[in-house]
Amino acid sequence: MDEELRSLTERLRNEAGASPVYERLVATEDPKVLADALTAPGQPLWARELVAFRLGLAGDRRAFEALVLLLNHRDPQRCASAAHALARLGDPRTARAAAALATNELRVAYALHPVRLLVELRAPEAVPALITTLGRRLRPHDPYRAVALACVEGLGALGDVRARPVLNEALAHPALAEAAVHALARLPG
Repeated sequence: MDEELRSLTERLRNEAGASPVYERLVATEDPKVLADALTAPGQPLWARELVAFRLGLAGDRRAFEALVLLLNHRDPQRCASAAHALARLGDPRTARAAAALATNELRVAYALHPVRLLVELRAPEAVPALITTLGRRLRPHDPYRAVALACVEGLGALGDVRARPVLNEALAHPALAEAAVHALARLPG
């Protein structure tokens, strides 16, 4: 069993309580049963998360919309699970959706996992989105240092020279300076 799936099922078992629906959704191997549970009215959040995650791991694109919604959830565990499943889903819309979430200034508090997903995907949208997000985080007293740090580290991992100006700006921020030095060292030239 995938380690992320094991962790997710343990977490959701507590949310589900003694629900027989939970046991049925964990045990089934039928994608139709999972997809039906994903779209059935009145399903609790834990059930939608469980089936979207399982469908995502299986490469079933019916999970895409639910996983994107979970990627932007206020609960970091749900975001992390959704990012893991989206990275394995193989849907070409994933990078564009993650870039939109990472650059949405109204939801920046939840941008950490979309930023990390963009780096993992290494999609064409990743570098421009991370540059935009990091540039906004370089304002004085910005409270989203974890997002800024993820952008700096991600831009270093992606190794694209377009990131050089914003990484140079990040050098002036004590919380980001060390990571910016390492990221700049990874850029070609």
